[in-house]
Amino acid sequence: MSTLTVRIDPHVHSEGSYDAHDPVELILEQAAEIGLDAVVVTDHDVIDESIRAAQLAPMYGLVGIPGVEISTADGHLLALGVDELPPLRRPLDETARWVRERGGVAIVPHPFQRSRHGVRRRRLGRYDDAAGGDAFDAIETYNSWLFTGYKNRRARRFAAKRQYPGVAGSDAHNVGYVGRAYTEMEIPDVSRAALSAEHILDAIRDGSTQVQGRRTPIPTSTKHYAGAAGRKSAYYAKQGALGSAILAKKGAFKSGYYAKIGALKSGSLAKTGAVQAARLLYRVSPFSQ
Repeated sequence: MSTLTVRIDPHVHSEGSYDAHDPVELILEQAAEIGLDAVVVTDHDVIDESIRAAQLAPMYGLVGIPGVEISTADGHLLALGVDELPPLRRPLDETARWVRERGGVAIVPHPFQRSRHGVRRRRLGRYDDAAGGDAFDAIETYNSWLFTGYKNRRARRFAAKRQYPGVAGSDAHNVGYVGRAYTEMEIPDVSRAALSAEHILDAIRDGSTQVQGRRTPIPTSTKHYAGAAGRKSAYYAKQGALGSAILAKKGAFKSGYYAKIGALKSGSLAKTGAVQAARLLYRVSPFSQ
C-alpha cells in the first residue's frame, strides 16, 4: 500500500471560544472545501464544541479529532485527541502528562509570545530538561496568526535543537483563515477511507510532519478563502430565516392562545352577568315575596 499524504489544521477556534464567533459547521465546511483531511477545534478552556465538531466531521469527509487549548500555570497548551477538559491552571509539564496518559498529543502553541500566553523559553527548556527531552509531543513552529515571523523562527530553532516535531496551525478565529497554515504528514500503509484520528496522532508523535505556512495552504484553494465569506453569509441568512419562522410560529401560537383565553373570559363574564341579572330579577319580582 502506498504512503498517504495527510493535511490537517490542528489549531482552530469556534464560537465556543470567547474571542471567536463562527459555528463548527462552517469551520468543517471550509476545511473540506480547501482540501484538508482534518481540522481540530481547539477552543479556549472549553471542549463541548470541539467534541461536537469531531462527531460531525465524517459528514464532511473529514477525520474527527477533538481537542482544546488549555490554560496552564505557564501558558497555553494544545491537547489533541482528548474528549474531556484537562485540569486548569496546573503546571505545564503536569498538564502535558495528563494529556498523554489519556492517549492525547500535547503540543506547545505559539511559544515565547507572552502577549498571547505563550510559554517562556526558560520555563519550556526547564520542563524539557526535567523530562529528559520528552516533556511534550510537538512544538507549534509555525502559527499563521503572528505579525512577524520572528517568534516562529525562534520556535523552529528551539524545536530543532531539542529534537521535537514541528507542526503548523492557522490559529484561526475566523472561518476565512482556516487552513492558512497546516501540518502535512506522510502516513504509510493506510488508505484514505481507513484513515483515523489515531493514525494522525501517531504521525505527530513520530515526527512525520512538515510545516506548511509560507504559502496558500493548497495550490488551487485561493478562491475558496474568498468563498468563505459567502458561505458565512448564507449560513447566517439561513439561521436568521429559521429564527424568524420560529418566532412567527411562536407569535401565532401566542395570538391564538390569548384569543382563546379572551373568548373564554368573555364567555365566563357573560355567564356571570346573566346569573347576576337573574338573581336581581328574582329579588325584585312580586312573586319572590
